[in-house]
Amino acid sequence: MAIWTPGWSTKAPGYNDLVLAIAGDTVLKPEDGWLNQWHAVSPFAESGTGPVYVGQWDDQAVYVAESYALPGKYEPVPLREALLMMEDSPADMLGTAFQVHHWWRDHRFCGRCGGTTGLHPLERAKWCDACGIPWYPRLAPCVIVVIRRGDHMLLARSSRVKRHFFSLIAGFVEPGESIEEAVAREVKEETGLDVSGVRYQASQPWPFPHQLMLGFFADFAGGDLVLQEDEIAEADWYRPGELPPVPPPTTIAGRLIQAMEREIRAGEAPP
Repeated sequence: MAIWTPGWSTKAPGYNDLVLAIAGDTVLKPEDGWLNQWHAVSPFAESGTGPVYVGQWDDQAVYVAESYALPGKYEPVPLREALLMMEDSPADMLGTAFQVHHWWRDHRFCGRCGGTTGLHPLERAKWCDACGIPWYPRLAPCVIVVIRRGDHMLLARSSRVKRHFFSLIAGFVEPGESIEEAVAREVKEETGLDVSGVRYQASQPWPFPHQLMLGFFADFAGGDLVLQEDEIAEADWYRPGELPPVPPPTTIAGRLIQAMEREIRAGEAPP
């Protein structure tokens, strides 16, 4: 199995270095694997948006570049489809590449003075000489939570997502707010429920476009389901083995749901 190691370098790609070719939020996937060599992609690469180094794939340098085509046969694969529907996709590599590309594209100019930015010589940052400030890749912390009520868990279907998945309550952390406060607020706003016993479980980078998902378990503490209709289309309590369609284990939502199923089946009480 190939090993993915994220990293940073200011070095330009060599002739045989690997490139993930993307078009907007779509991967241009070749017939074999996900990566091409730079010499094949370079004639089709868009100027001004790469290539950008993102890491190592089995000790080979990997870059991401915006392209309008690829040589030979290829399949355009939307990023969400790759992460949600293709369990053999290299999710960590794809997520890193898209987040780095978004940062590179969005910070070609300084957000303070509007001048052209260059590369910081020592770290992954764009640098404005005039202002003397770096522009780092953005990370937006988000919380996502499984709410337990005895031997049931709460699952909800988003009113914004077309796929018929039931998933978890999630939302962005707001300024001045702790992670635990964000969990309680998001649950209250979207479902009308109160929770207690908020406990951290796991995290996952999520490239839409630059989220860091922080996963939690929490316990039902009261209230009736009153859904925020612009966020949640429907929600209900489910037992393990009786779940509706849920996200795959390539996602933190899928892994949290599986972990809660195991906890309930094992008869473990919340701490």
